[in-house]
Parts: sequence; C-alpha cells; structure tokens
Amino acid sequence: MATVQQVAERAGVSAATVSHVTNNTRFVSPELRARVHAAMDELDYRPNALARSLRRGETRTLGLIVPESSNPFFAEVAQAVELAAFDRGYSVILCNSEGSPTKERLHLDVLLTKQVDGVILMSTGAEDALSQLVSGTIPIVIVDRDMPNMETDLVLADNRHGGYLATRHLIGLGHRRIGLISGPPGITLSEQRISGYMGALAEAGLAPDDTLLTHGDFHFESGRSGALILMNRPDPPTAVFACNDLMAIGVRRAAAEIGLQVPEDLSVVGFDDIQLASFTTPSLTTVAQPKAEMGRQAVRLLLGRMADKNAPAIRLVLLPDLVMRESSAARPSRSPDSACRLTSSRSRSLKEVLPGTATAI
Repeated sequence: MATVQQVAERAGVSAATVSHVTNNTRFVSPELRARVHAAMDELDYRPNALARSLRRGETRTLGLIVPESSNPFFAEVAQAVELAAFDRGYSVILCNSEGSPTKERLHLDVLLTKQVDGVILMSTGAEDALSQLVSGTIPIVIVDRDMPNMETDLVLADNRHGGYLATRHLIGLGHRRIGLISGPPGITLSEQRISGYMGALAEAGLAPDDTLLTHGDFHFESGRSGALILMNRPDPPTAVFACNDLMAIGVRRAAAEIGLQVPEDLSVVGFDDIQLASFTTPSLTTVAQPKAEMGRQAVRLLLGRMADKNAPAIRLVLLPDLVMRESSAARPSRSPDSACRLTSSRSRSLKEVLPGTATAI
C-alpha cells in the first residue's frame, strides 16, 4: 500500500500538503491539488480512514449486538438499523450473542477495542446483566427490551397492547378457551404480553385458566411442544396465541401432527409479523411490531446520545398493529374431537413427542 510520503514524492510536494488535500484542512492551490490527486491515482493510494477518524475522535462506526441473527425478527430490525446508519454516514458492526450474557459482554468489549462510536443492543439477558453492560461510558441504546429500573435510552413496541390485540381478536371471533405460549419467564416482554392477554380476558369477563398457559423460548420447537401440551388437555383450546411468529409456526406444525386443520379446528395468532408470516399456508395472523421504525429510531436516539451524553434518557414506545390473515377464524361449533388429540393409541408416548422445550405452567 502506498504511503503519504510516496504520494508526496510523486507529486513533488510535501507530506503535509498531501495531508491537507486529503483532509481539507488548509487551502491548497488547484494546481497542487491536481498533482496530488494524480499521484494518488497512479499509486492507488487510499487514506487511512481509521487513523483519520481517531484523530477526529470518532470512527463513524456503530456496534449492533443481537441475540440471534438467524431469527427473522432480529434480522429485519438489524437491516433497518444498517440502512438508517448508512444514510447518516455510519457503518455497522454486527455481533451475535446467541442469547448469552457472557457473549454480550465479550462482544461489547470487542466493539470498544474497535473504537465504535456507540452501540445498539438487542438482548434476551436478565436485567442485572444488562445493567452492567450499560453502566460504561460508551453510548448505548437498548431495543426490544423494557428496562423500567434503568436510566437508559430504549426503543420498543408496546408488548402489553400487542398481547391485548391478539387476544381480543380471538375473543371477537367467538373463542373462549384461548391457549397462550409465552416467552421465557422473568423476561419483561414475556410478562407484558401475558398481561395483555389477561387484560383482554378480563375485559370479556373470561376467567384465566392456568391449564391454557405454557412457557416457550421463542423458537419453533417450543411452539410445537407447547401446542402439544395444550391440545392434550381434557378441554383443549380452540385458539392459541403464541408470543412470537416462530412459535406460532411451531403451533401449526403440532396441529398438523395431530390431525387438526388451521383455522378450521384451531386458530393461531403470532407476534412480530416477520416476512415469513405472510408466505406460510395459510398465512399467519399476527401482531406486527414496527421493526423498520424501531431500527430507525434506535439509530436516531444513539446519534443523539453520542452528541449529548448528559441528556435525559428517552424511553420510546411504539404501537404494534394486528395483521389479520388466514390462520384465525370463528370458533368451531365444538372443541376438537378427542380423536384428534394425543392418546395412548399413538405410536409414541406424550413424553416422546414433547422434547421438553415448553413448560406447562
């Protein structure tokens, strides 16, 4: 790689003049500027952007830590972050924590060594682990996690309202026994979506039933195993609200395994509105998180925090929408027949069918 000194020798100028041309820090006559640019082209010289950024106290790069880049929800938010950052002249370094607080900490350390200007964090970790991450000096914005006890900038959808919308939709279709497959216990967004579900039941005068609730882990298999638990109840639900789209797709897989039709025998509603939701058959009714807006607002808040580290923390809550598609319909005239549920006549026992990724409450 050519050096500044080599460019200066080729152009017949000083190294300082080359520096002033590349950085626009002082007037250089058009003749000398042209000679410097010609020398740079001949030698294929590229200025050291990192060194120049460090001299200015910024690298024009942002860090983005996601729990799982293979999850379409996180991937779609990440795409929105990258587009918004690019429009503002920033590059993004993407890190995948795989849901591990330890990996989140390690990734943050790596980003700090790379001198990123700020970090956008999407985490599935516990609140105490997150509080340690945001206690440093680097600007951080948290996305998709409500941290009510922390003074930090965050962007999220109204999870309680989303849970309410999904459940109210199913109640409006005549369903009275509505199963819920939530996220992991102790995670704020899981509890908020459960709260929305309970609120809609209460509004309709329906008593909550613990036998209709299970915990999943936001992956396909926990949706499948959770649905099998619910549909093996003596009085199974006629509809299931899964707290993300991946688990909702798992519910539909379980329904197919035990001979139920969606939505004729079982209505299914998800949460997130990933792109895949509209391409499944039947297409998935779901609560749409404003993913593109979440990404844009996260970048906006982070740049604002970088400009003023002492400004009050901003908690931005965006409203989700219900997207009605083909997987939800009016309650069937009767509950699914017992022949459609798991029985001892099946070749595998319930224990063999359920891998243990969903937990009955």
